[in-house]
Amino acid sequence: MAIVARTLAGIKSDPLLLIGGADRINTLFTQAEHVWRDRLLDPATILKLFILQVLHGNTAITHLRHLCQTAVCPSSYCDARARLPLLAMASVIETLCRDCIECTRSTAATWLGRRVLIADATNCSTPDTPAMQRLWPQPDAQHPGIGFPMIKLLALVDLATGLIVQLSMFCLNVHEMSQAAAMSSMLRPGDVLLGDRGFCSFAHLAMLALKKLDAVLRVHQKHLVDFTPNRAHQRRGKKRKRGMPTSRFVRRLGADDQLVEWVKPPKPPVWMTQQQYDDLPATMSLRELRYCITVPGRRTRVVTIVTTLLDPMRFPKRQIAQLYGQRWEIETNFRHLKQTMKMDQLKCKTPDGVMKELLVFTLVYNLVRTAMCAAAGNVVDPNRVSFIDAARWLMSVNAVKSAPGDGCLRTDLIINPPRPGRWNPRVLKRRIKPYDLMTKRRSQYMQPTANTEDMH
Repeated sequence: MAIVARTLAGIKSDPLLLIGGADRINTLFTQAEHVWRDRLLDPATILKLFILQVLHGNTAITHLRHLCQTAVCPSSYCDARARLPLLAMASVIETLCRDCIECTRSTAATWLGRRVLIADATNCSTPDTPAMQRLWPQPDAQHPGIGFPMIKLLALVDLATGLIVQLSMFCLNVHEMSQAAAMSSMLRPGDVLLGDRGFCSFAHLAMLALKKLDAVLRVHQKHLVDFTPNRAHQRRGKKRKRGMPTSRFVRRLGADDQLVEWVKPPKPPVWMTQQQYDDLPATMSLRELRYCITVPGRRTRVVTIVTTLLDPMRFPKRQIAQLYGQRWEIETNFRHLKQTMKMDQLKCKTPDGVMKELLVFTLVYNLVRTAMCAAAGNVVDPNRVSFIDAARWLMSVNAVKSAPGDGCLRTDLIINPPRPGRWNPRVLKRRIKPYDLMTKRRSQYMQPTANTEDMH
């Protein structure tokens, strides 16, 4: 806790105090086999400036000289940032984020004695350059020169603290299940993975079970669920009958709550090799349950869940339904990243620069969440602490005054009231300016027409 307290206190006054000071940062870069000359912009100073830039809403580089009270030449800073090896920077930021996770582990709450992690994907855009288009192509429906390269991000977030445990980046047309193996490696035995229907498949659930991990997932839209006791099911090798479930009914656990047996499909998914698929069991016992949402205005009225938590006494249906309702916390976290912190539109012009930018966004976000956990303590849920107020606190001089020598971090942040079932429609009140959408290259719009030539 003392290390992170010094980190949060030093972001505004002297960012070189970042998690042990500049010496520790430079030592971490040395351990990552990065070699540099003795100069003003050493790795610790570069990271300091990068953190300040992202913390202030991914502000312009020309703003840095006002934030750090130092004359920073934009071109020199850009060149120095480009010299930092991507792998070394990833290693250092991974270590710093791990410190944040360890700092909050003692105060993090659990769900029925289990740690819960939420998985979901989002995307962000990059500048339109040829290198970006080759690595992260724009959506296929857009004509060349009109759209922007898009990066898909898969985040694994701790439900209790809101900290990002893992962030993967890949192309927009790649399914997030391609990162399933890497995502499951960040989980510990006994953890519960919370996700939407995109993560629901026999292969994924069986892979998690082999690693002694549990899951609470929404049932995929193509999977038929029938809660009729002793119903018929589609038998393997028989001609498929339309409208018949493929799972075998085992036992009724309650109203719209049953124990079933899923059978392994004949073909493996595209993200798993044949050998990995052959190692999975032929059948798997799972629990299916369904509940209704009665809150007015909600888009979804009925939710069907599949889970590996089979004991109805230890894991009641009501508790599982309430847990899945908290899956939307990750959407709030994405809003903090993309709107509050301005990560929706990245600024770097090279692929390596974009990856470094995302790494620093992850670090700064985790530092803000650490401040929220410190403010909440064991009194309130950290998710109730205002994210933007915590970010503003880190940007103010009050962060220095609130970190005494014993390392205890005392903050005075806004605590939002409990808002269960909060829902707002996805509509805009402020009208967008009536400009036409771009349907061809900008250079074509700027070409002179016959009328303009006559005027000259």
